[in-house]
Amino acid sequence: MFLKVAVNYPVKNDGLTYKASDDFVPVVGDIVVVPLGRRKELGCVTELNCSEPEEFKAKAIISLKDEYPRVDENNLKLYQWMASYYHYGLGQLIVDCLPASKKRPKPLVINKGEGQEIDFKATAKQSEIISKILNHQNKFSKHLIHGVTGSGKTHIYLELIKKTLLDKKSVLYLLPEINLTPQFLKTFTSYVDVPVFTFHSELSGSQKFLIWKDAAEAEEPRLYIGVRSSVFLPVKNLGLIIVDEEHDNSFKQEDRCTYNARDVAMKKAQIAGCPVVLGSATPAIEIWQHFNSGLPNTFYYPLEERVTNASLPEIVLVDTKTEKKTSQFQESVWPMHEKTIAQLKEAIEKKEQALVFINRLGFANYVQCRSCGHQFTCKNCSTTLRFFKAKNILSCQHCEYHEPFPQGCPKCGNLTLLQKGFGTERVLEELQKQLPEARIERFDRDEIKTFKDLQIKLDNFHSGEIDILVGTQMLSKGHNFKRVKKVIILGVDNQLNLPDFRATEKVWQTIVQVAGRAGRYSHDGKVFVQTANPDSNLFEIIKSHSFDGFYKSEMQMRKLCECPPFFKLSTLYFSSKDQDKLASYIHSTVTPLLHSLREKHFNGIHILGPRPSLVEKRANQYSWTVLLKSNDINQLHNMLNSFSLNLNVISGVSVKTDVDPQHIS
Repeated sequence: MFLKVAVNYPVKNDGLTYKASDDFVPVVGDIVVVPLGRRKELGCVTELNCSEPEEFKAKAIISLKDEYPRVDENNLKLYQWMASYYHYGLGQLIVDCLPASKKRPKPLVINKGEGQEIDFKATAKQSEIISKILNHQNKFSKHLIHGVTGSGKTHIYLELIKKTLLDKKSVLYLLPEINLTPQFLKTFTSYVDVPVFTFHSELSGSQKFLIWKDAAEAEEPRLYIGVRSSVFLPVKNLGLIIVDEEHDNSFKQEDRCTYNARDVAMKKAQIAGCPVVLGSATPAIEIWQHFNSGLPNTFYYPLEERVTNASLPEIVLVDTKTEKKTSQFQESVWPMHEKTIAQLKEAIEKKEQALVFINRLGFANYVQCRSCGHQFTCKNCSTTLRFFKAKNILSCQHCEYHEPFPQGCPKCGNLTLLQKGFGTERVLEELQKQLPEARIERFDRDEIKTFKDLQIKLDNFHSGEIDILVGTQMLSKGHNFKRVKKVIILGVDNQLNLPDFRATEKVWQTIVQVAGRAGRYSHDGKVFVQTANPDSNLFEIIKSHSFDGFYKSEMQMRKLCECPPFFKLSTLYFSSKDQDKLASYIHSTVTPLLHSLREKHFNGIHILGPRPSLVEKRANQYSWTVLLKSNDINQLHNMLNSFSLNLNVISGVSVKTDVDPQHIS
């Protein structure tokens, strides 16, 4: 018997033909070991009873990897769709997603649910949404809960989860980042009476492998809570998928297969025949448009008010341009402002907690010689090094390169080195000077390196042992801080100036999400945004708490510039360690092929580039990019397929496809 096996190697095909082994009877979905050239590779059986190849003699399968659960029909369909949509090798994708096999894994840690009654009374609007979604149980449907921060989306999820589990079906709950897992695990284990498993990068290989096996084999209902990769858990009897904070960029994988877990979750629900619920206070503009287009089995639920009788916080703009250095006090508190320092002092006096947000790590963004202007750059990347004062090092944000802080300029010998820009470390130091009586700590990836660190920090803040947290994006991810009434937001002007059509959307989402941590249980929450551009239309929308004002404004701009959701995008990346070889290959091979395909077959495709990437050199790899866009998704995919089939790939140059890229690089 001959069969097809999707083998772990980077070629886009539906599998290679092998001869069945005499040692076992293969079944579609089996994970097997096969010969590939002179080496052995893993693969997945995708088809039985194939015709014997005429052009070569098929090799036999070596062995069955029976420690892995068989890939069932639904999950194989999902992998096949992903391989096609994201233009990635099927066998490579399947093996990428599998956990490392363990012959003798350690015992699985199970969080036993307590099954308490939910201690809240649903509002009329919440009850209506719950009822409508439950009406679509046991069949595929898509639901978007667009609710302001603090509107009770989590309670809706919890009711839906409990009803699904009572129906003897399992639930998959996706979160954007690990830092949300502790509070959600605590909430859900209290109110459901089934085993609850978390799946994320902090788990050991044994834990991941056993959760994977449990998902594939368990007959009784389960609740699986996890980050992006959890979407691949082979959940048996899947009855509901929830994607919380669906707008978050953490759902998008940038390396290997560039999938978006939100979109994969919707496809997984379609294949499984179950509802998928997305939720966010700031839905991605493509998702907002999709759910407001009147498509079948697609439902949109607005929640415009907070529960718990709380009101949305007041947004106050602090103009750093016109008021810059108006006093000696102002100059001494940089990068803060005297007004924001005063607000933090007031919060401490009232025994309240506060958050300070700045989306940059370290003490300074770069270091420059005061005499000759020399800047310290990474040896492996075309970018400047950031200064981390506590470690006294200069460090690269793109690779692991770092070096001790220099004593002087290596070019001219001058001893005065200027520290430009600021991050969480610099802000923390200034706040400790201005507020010596306050207990202030950082909340970023430089400070929090493990899941245990995260739990300790959150527990200390919730218990009142910390007055002010200074943090990055980690602060904005759905946390429910009861005593926080004031939030300070710094550094948004830098984000607005990025050369990316999504820059405005990302700043809007960041401000709204961070602001949403303020006053969740009161009527006097305040958010202070330091900006040199207070007259921007974006800030007017944010100040007014307009529920859909951003979308109406941004949709006009997106249509004008032919960007999503009106056009679909795909980026081609070309990388090499040899800069000259890469540039020559781009001009001699890539550019002519792209324009030839467009002129002959795909005139609905716009080609932008090729050009060097914004950061041309990363980790000793030079890269160029091509952006393709079209309002015809089929033509875009056909162009990518034709390009891949006709491209002569040379040694030393790698090619990657990113469908639906989330940033311009």
